[in-house]
Amino acid sequence: MSDRPPRFNHVALSLPPDALRDAGRKEIIDFYSSVFGWDELPTLTEDRKRLVLQAYRYDQFVFLVAEDAPMQSPRMDHFGMAVHSMEQLDELHEKAKRWKEERDDRVDLIEKHADDHGVLKIWSFYVRHLLPMMIEVQFYEIAEDAKELVDEYNREVAERRKRDASEEPAEPEEEPAA
Repeated sequence: MSDRPPRFNHVALSLPPDALRDAGRKEIIDFYSSVFGWDELPTLTEDRKRLVLQAYRYDQFVFLVAEDAPMQSPRMDHFGMAVHSMEQLDELHEKAKRWKEERDDRVDLIEKHADDHGVLKIWSFYVRHLLPMMIEVQFYEIAEDAKELVDEYNREVAERRKRDASEEPAEPEEEPAA
């Protein structure tokens, strides 16, 4: 077994077929490419049926599929992505904000805020444009005095996973005869 744990690799959302016509796909691609840097995988695109946006690597993507009864979700339903720095968070936030102000007021944007948990402060903003779910973009700011503890915890988890992966499964115990 690999010493790398499984990870999420895609999210699938349904849209009305007309949203995946040429003009609708172009609007979706323009926004998510300009703001997040996602690219259409054109070999997978089917008019009024499917649009797949690659999110940074070939095996990480957003899969948009046409449905006559597409998903509808409350405003705060979302999927999340993490960034590696406050600068990266601010850059994406600014791109989404500019898009809303200058190009399309249908962009739904919840401004950047922080949830402070003492040793961990989670900075985030939410954005949605033409899709049925928000995207929460997060940056985890670890308090300076907690970084060593977090690193130690991460090392322990990695060691435990490696140890667990190398252990042979125990033989089932025989049940005593009745």
